[in-house]
Amino acid sequence: MREDLLIVEDLMLLMFDDRSGTVAGAGTLYYTLGGAVLVELAQSGRVGVDEADNGLNGLRVHAVEGEPPSDPVLRAAAEKVAERVRGVQTLLIELGTGLRLRETVLDRLVERGMLRRESRRRLGVIRTTVMRPADTGHKEALVERVRAVLVDGAEPDDRTAALAGLLSASGTLPSLHRVIPWSGAVYRRGKRLEQSSWGAEAVNTAVLRTVAAVTASAGTTAAVTS
Repeated sequence: MREDLLIVEDLMLLMFDDRSGTVAGAGTLYYTLGGAVLVELAQSGRVGVDEADNGLNGLRVHAVEGEPPSDPVLRAAAEKVAERVRGVQTLLIELGTGLRLRETVLDRLVERGMLRRESRRRLGVIRTTVMRPADTGHKEALVERVRAVLVDGAEPDDRTAALAGLLSASGTLPSLHRVIPWSGAVYRRGKRLEQSSWGAEAVNTAVLRTVAAVTASAGTTAAVTS
């Protein structure tokens, strides 16, 4: 079990489907990854929230003075938070897209030897690059820890609680059924962990808003074309 990875890297590994080479919840992934970075900054005491100020964009997040994080991803995120106080929903977008977290995290996992890029040709002509698992030992240990919490009801440490809560918030837990069997109990345990973290709760709110907007747009399109 590697302890030098960020929460956002562990989360990406958990959401990565080894068979298809795709990431679960891709449409709202930037919210989820932005939330993972915020949760890690909060756990290390580098950001805080004003519990009394919950506006349209959620709790307002502020930087906490101290030594900047040594990791470049966390340092860039801490600098973004320090620019000004703003709602957590705004920050999720700014961190997830502005820091290009999807590409950055995948690159880091390739550099660490946990994923690899494989070049293929489609129809014998178009060259594409797909992601494939490489060293799976760390991911297997992660899955065991998260499964113990969500399936068996084990008491989690802070990091595992964050991962389980973020998975719940992202809405991807049902798609991980092959490695974390889905059930009503898993849903309830995931929700409890999600609701214990303002970062994970913000991710869930953002994902639900996006799903609602897409559903409404699809309904409008169908009504116009019918």
